[in-house]
Amino acid sequence: MKFFKKIFFAFVVMLLLQSCSSENAVTTPKNYTYLALGDSYTIGESVCATCRFPAQLKDSIGKYLNPNDTFREKIIAVTGWTTAELKSAVAADTSGNNYDLVTLLIGVNNQYRNQSFSVYEQEFPELVNTAIQRAKGDKNNLIVVSIPDYAFTPFGNGNTTISEGIARYNEFAKNYCFANNITFVNITDITQMGFLQPNLVASDGLHPSTLAYTKFVERILPEARNKIRN
Repeated sequence: MKFFKKIFFAFVVMLLLQSCSSENAVTTPKNYTYLALGDSYTIGESVCATCRFPAQLKDSIGKYLNPNDTFREKIIAVTGWTTAELKSAVAADTSGNNYDLVTLLIGVNNQYRNQSFSVYEQEFPELVNTAIQRAKGDKNNLIVVSIPDYAFTPFGNGNTTISEGIARYNEFAKNYCFANNITFVNITDITQMGFLQPNLVASDGLHPSTLAYTKFVERILPEARNKIRN
């Protein structure tokens, strides 16, 4: 009988130790970092700082993390930037290469300024490679987001030339990402509802609204959650 009591006692102790170990594993805080690269569509021109899509994405991911985890975001983006200007800004940034998640949305100003398409063909892959370096050197931590179509805004006024130009840029980016097994998320069709749903356009008559960015995040979030390993 004493032998069985000893066995039972040892079993109970083992379960308690396993329970404590599991609790410690669950409650150990994790510190995640997110880098958002882009232009006006990333910095959130004409919407509040918490309304732009990187901030909404950060908040949405945070709901799935443990209470003690942290999730910090850094944005390198300025309204009007082309691929060349973003390249220069990222090169000057010294925040390191240890980001758990990186998003890249760039190219609309190359199109708007009527730059040679060959510039984008050269500089977009360069930016993708730089973004991967920032994402711990792991392309699985990168999400490329398609360029919105501003033809469907009061500023764009339904100009089909704009749509055709944006489609060309997006097709190149999508094909490049698919060929290199990089996550590509299409949000362009959301912005093409701008005439039917005017609340998708910000008050400036050009950029996406808070609601549009919310819809962006609904597309991006599933991919981002897969990359933030809780």
